[in-house]
Amino acid sequence: MLEQQEKLWDYDAVEPGQAGGETVVQITAENIAEYATVSQNPDARYRKGAARQDIQANLYAMPTMVITYAPLLREEIARANGFVAQEQSTTARRQTPFAKCEARWFHPVKEGDTITGARSVLEKYERRGSKFVTFRVQARNQHGDLAAQYDYTCIFEYSEGQRAVPNDPGTDEPKPLVVAPSQGRVLSFDSIEVGDQLATLDVTESQEVILAKNDFRLAGTPSVSNIHTDEEFARKNLFGGAVNSGPASMSYLDQMLELSFPLRSFYHGGRLLMRAITPFRAGDTVTFQGEITGKRTEGVDKIVECRVRGINQRGDLVNLSDAVFVLPE
Repeated sequence: MLEQQEKLWDYDAVEPGQAGGETVVQITAENIAEYATVSQNPDARYRKGAARQDIQANLYAMPTMVITYAPLLREEIARANGFVAQEQSTTARRQTPFAKCEARWFHPVKEGDTITGARSVLEKYERRGSKFVTFRVQARNQHGDLAAQYDYTCIFEYSEGQRAVPNDPGTDEPKPLVVAPSQGRVLSFDSIEVGDQLATLDVTESQEVILAKNDFRLAGTPSVSNIHTDEEFARKNLFGGAVNSGPASMSYLDQMLELSFPLRSFYHGGRLLMRAITPFRAGDTVTFQGEITGKRTEGVDKIVECRVRGINQRGDLVNLSDAVFVLPE
């Protein structure tokens, strides 16, 4: 009887155009700093009172904070359309984990801004036996300008025969904080060549950090049990154990790229695509390393392309990313 009452939002029930409610979030110095903290980013530019030399004197948000101030909230999209999300099902509970995300920025987001988030299903498709759903989330500021948007793809059904995930973490005692950047220098369009290496970033993940990132919400309700927080539940899903979230890895990628590119290059037409390849688990250390793959001019715009690989201590490719930046004069 319970199965008959529950309308599960599975792949067949998902339709492009299904939408959730809007969210409204005030951007403050406090939540900008807290996002940087849970992202393990010590950069003083994201703390009030610190010296800031990028863009203007205002306190600006890390670009990937868009996934927090305009969150996906797919469970709420399901509810708004009369369904129960698979993560919240009482009869057939399962996760719809992160596969990839592409974010684009059009206007800077800073303290004092009010951001309205809108979310809907963009498309669904099948590939190599797995079924994917892509959502589009748009973030508009108090002037009605589109500040940023991202397309977030989840795995709704995955094919059998997935390769095994190592059970052992990278170390028994992972560092609670985590960031070991190489010496970065902000690049200019004229100084770079295709093939140039970017500054690298080593990030060690811990369960403490995973929990803090999961709990930091500016809209919506945090999930107390998911593949990031519940090891027993996570073992029943694709990754075979608890892992960090895709948005968390994107925040590390953001931080790594900011070692080589000015913040304004994100906010004025920047684009970042990250694909998840191998789980990033508590205890793992991932090195983000990249290179310039293209440079060109389009009118007055000076455009640089790069590719970044996140590689763990086992030598596994954890994520593969491509970024496009419009560099300032």
